Amino acid sequence: MLLNGLAAMGLLEKRELLYYNSEAAKTLLVKSSPRYVGHMIMHHHHLVQPWYHLAEAVKNGGPVEGARLPEEERRESFLMGMFNTAMATAPTIAKEVDLKGRKHLLDLGGGPGTYAIHFCRENPGLKTTVFDLSTTEPFAQKTIERFGLGDRVRFAGGNFIKDEIPGRYDVAWLSHILHGEGPAGCQKIIDKAARALEPGGLCLIHDFFLNDNLDGPLFPALFSLNMLVNTEEGRAYSEAQVMKMMEKAGLGNLRRLPFEGPTQSGIIAATVDCS
Repeated sequence: MLLNGLAAMGLLEKRELLYYNSEAAKTLLVKSSPRYVGHMIMHHHHLVQPWYHLAEAVKNGGPVEGARLPEEERRESFLMGMFNTAMATAPTIAKEVDLKGRKHLLDLGGGPGTYAIHFCRENPGLKTTVFDLSTTEPFAQKTIERFGLGDRVRFAGGNFIKDEIPGRYDVAWLSHILHGEGPAGCQKIIDKAARALEPGGLCLIHDFFLNDNLDGPLFPALFSLNMLVNTEEGRAYSEAQVMKMMEKAGLGNLRRLPFEGPTQSGIIAATVDCS
């Protein structure tokens, strides 16, 4: 009955008494496929339980204790799910974002290093440092080795809320990390990124930005609820809110880049004053 149900869904093909993977299953559900999405499916599976407690989370203003599964059960599916998702957008972003003449990029909270890798592939003179929790390093090293970029992409372990960022950079890339924090945490992250930049350095923030009324676009507005049930203070922020934080960190020449991701993500750019 299970196999027949999967065949009805188009995930299997039934030929007499035998079952075979459909083209969709071979493409998206087999781990050896470059388009495998199984990790992201499991990440969504881990998010379901907290969503059962949405009403209670809204009343309490935060996640419900005991609603989340143990961290070790979530880490691999989250990190590798983020890798698969980023693989769909990173090549486009790396082509659209002008890093000509830039030498060293900081991928803050970069997880498995997907964006760092694609920025390097698109910019031959660029080196990158992925700064993230030490528990992320094994996943990042596998990804870096897979692309043969061990000489240009390095990993530095640390907590971007508690620790200072080592090194100096001329680009800081902050992708999908602000929505996991409250306003004070976001300001702290942006301040640290700005301090790590050389004069003239470029700060790029990639996230799900709400409009000024905070009631759209659709995906960022719903994603903000996902942060409510899964984090202590996380939420989606408006473009204006993030720009205000960047200005407070001493960044100038703020602008929204034309890129829009498949889940309505966007990029805000700013630079450090050269004076």
